[in-house]
Order: sequence, then C-alpha cells, then structure tokens
Amino acid sequence: MRPKGRGPRESLYFDYPVFDAKPAPELSGQSRPHPVVIVGAGPIGMTAALTLARYGVRSVLLDAKNTFNDGSRAICIARQSFQILDRLDAVAPFLDKSLGWTRGRSFYRGREIYTFEMPHGAHEKYMPMYNLEQQYIEQFLHAAVAQSALIELRWESAVTDMEARADGVTLDVASPQGAYRLAADYVLAADGARSTIRGRLGLRLAGENYEGRYVIADVQMDHDYPTERRAFFEPASNPGGTVLVHKQPDRIWRVDYQLKDGENEELAMREETIRARVGAILADIGHHGDWALEWWSVYSANTLCLDDYRHGRVIFVGDSAHIVPIFGVRGLNNGFADAQNIGWKLAYLLNGEAGEPLLDSYSPERRGATLDVFANATKSTRFMTPPTRGWTLVREAVLSLALSQDFARAFADPRQMAPYTYADSPLTPFAERDRAFAGGPASGAAATSVRLAEGGFLLDLAGDGFTALVFADGPVNAAMADCLAALACLDRRFKAVIIAPDGQGGTIADPDGAVAARYDARPGTVYLLRPDLHVAGRWRHAVPAEIIATLSACLGRTAP
Repeated sequence: MRPKGRGPRESLYFDYPVFDAKPAPELSGQSRPHPVVIVGAGPIGMTAALTLARYGVRSVLLDAKNTFNDGSRAICIARQSFQILDRLDAVAPFLDKSLGWTRGRSFYRGREIYTFEMPHGAHEKYMPMYNLEQQYIEQFLHAAVAQSALIELRWESAVTDMEARADGVTLDVASPQGAYRLAADYVLAADGARSTIRGRLGLRLAGENYEGRYVIADVQMDHDYPTERRAFFEPASNPGGTVLVHKQPDRIWRVDYQLKDGENEELAMREETIRARVGAILADIGHHGDWALEWWSVYSANTLCLDDYRHGRVIFVGDSAHIVPIFGVRGLNNGFADAQNIGWKLAYLLNGEAGEPLLDSYSPERRGATLDVFANATKSTRFMTPPTRGWTLVREAVLSLALSQDFARAFADPRQMAPYTYADSPLTPFAERDRAFAGGPASGAAATSVRLAEGGFLLDLAGDGFTALVFADGPVNAAMADCLAALACLDRRFKAVIIAPDGQGGTIADPDGAVAARYDARPGTVYLLRPDLHVAGRWRHAVPAEIIATLSACLGRTAP
C-alpha cells in the first residue's frame, strides 16, 4: 500500500517501467512447442531463464503484470546468491547498488544483549549479506534477460488453464491481444505463493502456519546508522513485540514490526496507524528528524512446502514450491538456489547431455534444503513470534537472562541463511570418501572460495560444466591424465583445474598452500564440482573409476 494521494507505482525512489504486451506468435498460427516455459517473471523465474540461456536453451517467460513487483519485499541477498549471479554474468549492477553487511545486533527493552558477526575474510569474493530492494533485483535481472536472444519475456500474459501430459504441457494464456495456447516440453512454475500452476494441478502446500503477523514499512530518511541488521525485543515503541530494522539504498529504511495477538489487521493497516507506529519506532532508534512513508504491507510466518517439487513435466521453483519465514533471510535465497539447480539439470537434459534420472535429483535436493530451512527458521520464528503462552514465557526468561548471562544471548541469533549441503543426494554416490578428510567442503556442500596468489578467486576458474580440482606437486601422472580425458568425453564442458605449489606447466600456483589448506588437500587429492559449484565427490587419493562413475551418475547415466 502507498500513502493517500500517491498512485500504486508512484515511488519516492524508483521509477517503475511499464512493459507493453506484444502479440504472441501463437495468435498468428504458430504452434511449435517451446523447450521451456517459465510462469512468473520475478527474481526466481528470471534466474531460471538466465541459467537455461547460459547452456543455450531457449525459454519463454510469462508474467501477468506489466511491471516489477512493488515495495522492498525480499531485500537480503546472501553471499551464495551473489555467486549464482556471478555465474550468470549479472552480478555487476548488484555490487554497484547494494549495501553489504556482516553484523547484526539484538536489543531487549533498549539494552543490547547480543551481537553476531557473520564469517568474512580475505578469501571471500563477496560479503555474507547485501541489502537491496526487490525492485532493483528485478530490474537488474530483467536487464540481463533483455540482452539474451534465447529468452522471450511476455508481459500481461496470465495462465488460465493447463494440460500436463507425459510428453509435454499445454498452457492457456490470456493476453490483451487475445487468448492463445502455448505448448512446452517443460514448465517451470515460478508464479509465487498463490501459484496458478499449483492450483491447476490440485496441489497444496503442507506445513505450519504461525499466528505472528508483521507489518513491513519502507520509509525514506537521513540516518547515519551503519548497514547491519537490528532486532529489538519488547522496545518501548512496541511493548511485548519485536521490531526489525534494515538500511537499504536510496535512504530507504525497512522497518518490520510485530502486531499484537488479536490486533485488528484492518485498523493496523490504516495509514494513520502506520505513521503513528513507525514514528514511535524511529524515535526509539534515535531518529527525530524528517521522514517520508514510502510503502507498507503485512505478512505472517509460515513453513509450507509441496511434498514433491516435480510433477512430470511441471517443476516448481521458489515460493510456488515452498513458503518460509523471513527470519534468517532464506526465502529469496532459497529460490535462487532452486533456479540454479533446476536450470543446469534441465539444460543438460534438453541438450541431450544427460539422462532423465538427473531431473529426479531436483526435488530431493531442493526439498531437503527447504526442510533444513524449516528446521532453522522454525527455531527463529518461535523465538520472534512465540506461538503459545509457554513459548512467550520461555522467550521472556531467555531475554531477561541475556541482560547478564552470556549463555542466553545466543538464543537471539537469527541463524542467517547458509548454503545447503546435498549430503544424501543421488549425485554424491561416494560420500563415504569424506571420512578421509578432516576439513574442506564435504560431498554435496558448496565449494569454498579461495583468493589465489596470482590474483582472482579459485571458483572463477570453474567451467560451466563439471570441474575437477586436481591437487598435484607437478604435472599429473598418466593415470590421472587418462581419467581427465574420460571425464571430458562424458561432459563436453568439463574443465580440469590443476593446483600445484609452483604453478609450473599450466597449473594454478598455490605457493603458500592456501588453496590446499581450505580444501584439506595434498598431492593426489581430487574434488569434482558440479555446474552449480557443489561438490559431487572428493578423494584424498584419486580413484579414477569412482570419479568417472560419479560424473556418470550426475549425468543420469551408468558408468562407462
């Protein structure tokens, strides 16, 4: 919602474009099936389209609107999501505009009780977290989409019905120029929490709904507090409740505050109520100057997901597959990982480079990630919005103890988002090899960033396909060379990165052993990375047959 006298897209800081709906080719009689149709051109749908395009796969993006989503909405982008954007060559404008941060503070009745510092060091290419309003997220992704000849974006195109078959999907689409049918080999449903596609298949999200409701309010003001997450428990401005404050670009501050149990939502959402509540909160954090109200909305915390994210040729990504609480900033970031995961897998299948079983790994991997989010976010949600009187008493006791006792302060930790490890994935068939390692990224985990002695970062050297990190003390031996040649035959995008102390003979120099240390590696150690830079497997001493079998499994094939 926006203040009285301002239009629905009349922002203090963002110019909303209006995109014209162009006549669809199907209205002129064209009826060829498209490889992929993506329903929903939000951040997740566009990321999926860009990932497919990276591998040469065409897609059609449909969106019922004619512009970007309004309001700040999802604002926190995690380091791993920046790595995904980097892989899509789309990260530059995000870096230019967003505000990076590492620290969060929690307060109880005006007194600071806890400070957390997210891990960040010289080996990291990106900061742990960045704040950026969702309009910019969509604008920057749209700019990348517009540059791709492989992505067709159709605005004001609403799916009204769908027929899913074993060999493809047909969508009924309503547009300003008329209704038409759109055929696809596969459909990615990225159409959000109120997914039309999910409804047409008769599917329902299952899980828990929490009673706690929060108002989101964006305000514009000059305030010199640094960029960090602040949580206020039982502040004077919201007694018995919680307040969250985040700094964003363009002098926009995001204020989230909890509504009281039984509080009338209609009354709480009136502009005069919003102004009074936000004004009190701003005074509470020490701002007594001018401020302007930009936008507001309301949300409640839920942990809901589908039982299966893949239904034949229809695959769910982002909020259409799962709804998670905002605490720990996992919603948008979880969706980015969904889009990358299904993007490379579907591209490999459609390019004839992988078998159908590869798609079967999407749901267990990404639903597993969602359940992990639920386990962490549920703890935070129960603390932030206690569901019962008992939980309320526990929170009050913990917060009171936190004023003087160190052990209680960690309960105020929001448990920020971290990349999920696909430990039980069918794509990690030799995970038992992890037992030989004392450190480094495990099978299924996201690969570790390392700053190289010659400049740049290790993961920048990875290819678009599978990548082997081979640790050596010189040129690889004949057996390893034969193994790498076999891997290249399996995956035409395969790339080998040889890491040696002296960097001679085309190897990557690791004179101080920083790369080897981060990967707990020694000469003969091999890591096999997937296209999404998760570890498919690792071997303390190379076992060529197992390495080749792992890549075969990742491609949905039997070992050669």
